[in-house]
Amino acid sequence: MTGLVAGPAPDRLTRPAVPELPAPARRGAVRVGWDWLGLLPFAVYLVLFLALPTVLAIGSGLFDADGAFTLDNVAALSDPVILATFWNSAWVSLLTAAVGAVVGALVCYALLGLPETGVIRTMVDAASGVLAQFGGVMLAFAFIATIGLQGLVTTFLKDRLGIDIFAEGPWIYEMPGLILPYIYFQVPLMVITFMPALSALKPQWTEANLTLGGTPAGFWRHVGVPVLAPSFLASLLLLFANAFSSYATAAALASQGSQIVPLQIRTALTSETLLGRENLAGALAFGMIVVVGLVMGAYALIQRRTTRWQA
Repeated sequence: MTGLVAGPAPDRLTRPAVPELPAPARRGAVRVGWDWLGLLPFAVYLVLFLALPTVLAIGSGLFDADGAFTLDNVAALSDPVILATFWNSAWVSLLTAAVGAVVGALVCYALLGLPETGVIRTMVDAASGVLAQFGGVMLAFAFIATIGLQGLVTTFLKDRLGIDIFAEGPWIYEMPGLILPYIYFQVPLMVITFMPALSALKPQWTEANLTLGGTPAGFWRHVGVPVLAPSFLASLLLLFANAFSSYATAAALASQGSQIVPLQIRTALTSETLLGRENLAGALAFGMIVVVGLVMGAYALIQRRTTRWQA
């Protein structure tokens, strides 16, 4: 009969040590980190160059030259001349935004078949980033030197082909003259903002459509266009706000008159004939802030919906 031999008793000292849990933090203790210091320069920049000018612009429109509170400046926004400038800014911005959005979307579609790290794709992305910010006096001078009254293209068309593009008047220095320069920087901006959404379309969606017997046209009609519509609309709103707030290019081209709101603000700041409405520029700026704020608010809401399927 075989007996059972008991093994040695396990040594308590050889048991694996249980890691000690940190003591719970005392109730009410606040842990302060230093990560927020990285945002401090950007926050100071926003306060100095965005928040403070906005408050000053709105506040100045609610006071007269003596510092007394008044609504006369705000009431002046209903003046037919002021309403006309807002209308001019609106239709020029909407037209150039629509053209820029369509042309930019077509450029993005043409680039979709190219490799992201290819030479052409890289060059177009770099050029779009530069040309989207190429505005102001430089852009105005480029158009004047090209299609101005004595521009290179104007002279060539008139001397060689007998075509006078200014037969009806010097339209380049009027409201129609703002359309081409605005489109010039609207198209690159559309490429920058819309290309990520177009690139986010998954190839599996196209494969599934073809597997189920669909056609390329049917894919864009039932999948591509509905998915990209919010991104396209958001980019369109961004282009509208960009054109609506543009000043330098219009100031360099349309040196006479105040056809749009930014030029009307310049007139209100420099004119000495606005008796009783010395702070009209603040009211005009307030009107622009309201318009741009509504547009950018709609842009933010649409972008929030767009990020759901891009994630």
